[in-house]
Amino acid sequence: MNHNILVLIVEDDASVRNLMKTTMKANGYRYITAENGNLAIMEAASHKPDIMLLDIGLPDIDGIEVIEKIRSWSNIPIIVISARSDDEDKIEALDAGADDYLTKPFSVDELLARIRVTERRLEYIGAFKAEEPCLVNGRLRIDYSAGCVFLDDEELHLTLIEYKLLCIFSKNLGKVLTYTYITKEIWGQCTESNIASMRVYMTSLRKKIEVKDKPVQYIQTHIGIGYRMMKV
Repeated sequence: MNHNILVLIVEDDASVRNLMKTTMKANGYRYITAENGNLAIMEAASHKPDIMLLDIGLPDIDGIEVIEKIRSWSNIPIIVISARSDDEDKIEALDAGADDYLTKPFSVDELLARIRVTERRLEYIGAFKAEEPCLVNGRLRIDYSAGCVFLDDEELHLTLIEYKLLCIFSKNLGKVLTYTYITKEIWGQCTESNIASMRVYMTSLRKKIEVKDKPVQYIQTHIGIGYRMMKV
């Protein structure tokens, strides 16, 4: 991994912020911090960090608003760290543009694992650019060379995990991919927690690529097994 990476830590709780700072320093990451949402937006704009660790419950503005504002001009990977653990809260953060979600209390090892996964995803997207430039499947077009996805020529905003999921399915068009295969491709291992997270990301991805109130067009569920992208 390239530990020349700059991490922006956005956390108003001093003890949690200090834990994250110590963790970053001990593992060779550069870091900057922000204690509230408005400062986080300013730091992101001026320092252009590689990854943001964002607490949702901030004292000035809600973390969701921070995500939305940053997404208006930047695709920086955002890992949400929050005490809110409901799937609805996770989906709201993902819909706003977050890339990953870690629930408090978290372990240092889990935090580092999420950062490593984000680094790998950035490398993964870079690797795809070197392969075939584009895939068209019905109304869906995946431009690997640009790292963009279009539906009816309108660009979709996908998180890094959603984009990687779509790349995995498109590279295995017509094949049923198991939960184990998918989670290992995304996180490097298959656990109950990773399968649960994958289902949340799949819900979010489908909302973006499927037509509401229409039969499933692109990604078919095979209950208890996995998913398959169909040729349209």
